[in-house]
Amino acid sequence: MFAVMYIKYIQIFRRIEECYDQVVHPQKRRVLRHLLDGIMGRILELKNEMVLLEFSEYHYFDDVLSDLKLTPDDIEIPIPKYFTYENSKVLQEREKMLGGILAKMGPQDTTPQKEEIQMTLDDAIRLIQVHERARQGRLRAKFMREIRQQEERERQVQLRGAPTMDPDIAATKIQKVWKGYSQRRKTKKMREEELIFVGMAPQSESEDWKDTPMFTANKTEEHRRVVQEEHEREYQQALVSIKEKIREIEGPDMKENMQDQIRQWFIECRDKTGKFPDYPDDDEGGSAAIFKEKDPAEVTFKSFSQWWTQGREKKILFLWFHSLLLSPFLQEEEEGIKMQISNFVPTVNEAAATYKDVWQFREEASNFEQKHDAELIKEAKRIEVEEEIRKQVDELMRQELKNLKMAVDREKGGKKGKKGKKSGKKSGKKASGKKSGKKGKKKKKEKDLTADRTIESLYEELVHEGILVRAPKTRLKEYAGEYRYIFTLTERTKSIPYPAELPRREYPSPHGVPSSIPS
Repeated sequence: MFAVMYIKYIQIFRRIEECYDQVVHPQKRRVLRHLLDGIMGRILELKNEMVLLEFSEYHYFDDVLSDLKLTPDDIEIPIPKYFTYENSKVLQEREKMLGGILAKMGPQDTTPQKEEIQMTLDDAIRLIQVHERARQGRLRAKFMREIRQQEERERQVQLRGAPTMDPDIAATKIQKVWKGYSQRRKTKKMREEELIFVGMAPQSESEDWKDTPMFTANKTEEHRRVVQEEHEREYQQALVSIKEKIREIEGPDMKENMQDQIRQWFIECRDKTGKFPDYPDDDEGGSAAIFKEKDPAEVTFKSFSQWWTQGREKKILFLWFHSLLLSPFLQEEEEGIKMQISNFVPTVNEAAATYKDVWQFREEASNFEQKHDAELIKEAKRIEVEEEIRKQVDELMRQELKNLKMAVDREKGGKKGKKGKKSGKKSGKKASGKKSGKKGKKKKKEKDLTADRTIESLYEELVHEGILVRAPKTRLKEYAGEYRYIFTLTERTKSIPYPAELPRREYPSPHGVPSSIPS
């Protein structure tokens, strides 16, 4: 079950990763990125589930691949291209900094020094003389062989006399030689193309390669990445310009409507309770908490708390009896493999829901270039502008509520007279006499040992100490090895196939069962 899910998720990941790499619409790419992150996290979760189940870091899927009609190449996890392209500037800066530091340090001899063979001067001269005499002897033998061959050819010509041949026969021989040469050249070219096609030879650098579909596809992918950067730049500019436009045009109306709503809330609370309410703090959301719609769970909890406060003893007995009834059902639950709760499936579902709600049925026939959608930006920025204006309105309305309360207290104070003042002084003394809560202990700040150092100096020190080195670029596909295609068969037969000419010996298998392998 885990293997099938793992393979399916890898197939989905490969397709979504390709989409994210080639889609040029900036807002769609954000949905794909959210989905891609969720899928990658889910793949890691399934990998961890299989490790805990099999107690092995490596897994065999030959039987599952056979059922799904797939090859091992189909479950290879490619490195997402945005890992490289989005961090290319940072990687280039690091490489440039490392190159500059290495240039300052001068050439570094990283190869281990071999022990030199000690030799006397006479032995060295004798060795050079032997090799030089041998070289001269080979040259002299080559010259003599060429001279003998030339003399033999001249002697054969003198014996045969002047050659005579029919022109038709001569033309036929010339045609035969040319046709053979031409056909061999065509056959060689066809063989090279076949080797390139099956991946057994590197691509040629000739001009003919530019006419192949692979070259065109690679150029198209590179062009799309350039278009991605252009559309992303325009999208970032639109985020700023549209927000400013909404603030200028719709901001005053938002501010006025909020103030009217809050004043109406002041009046309604005064009519119901006889006094003005307390304004919510910023931590509670400010005025947003006043008009916030209650969550059904919040309403349920409130009703439950009211029910619990009435007749608490009877409620305890009811819950105790209810737990006794549930316990037999829980004990009868069958034991088996339970999948852990996923932290990434909600992310995948959220991205899928966003696609269905926003993009699935959106009409984009006019957006052939796949640039950003201004209406979606307006919807998001309108909420941000409303939040910013709400904070400004909260400051004004807090001051206005404070003035209203002071005016009401002034009217009440005028009616009470001096008694209110005395009581106020006493309460003030008592309040001032009380000590506030203990001051919290100050946490010790961690000392930064490199506060006076720059990143460049730290980087240079690591290079000098040999911790940072320029490693050769090696890809995982360059390692030699092959997938084990018959693991399921060997597990069923409890033996590993061996060459007939080699003797067998018993060797413990990964699962503890001895199996026969070549000694």
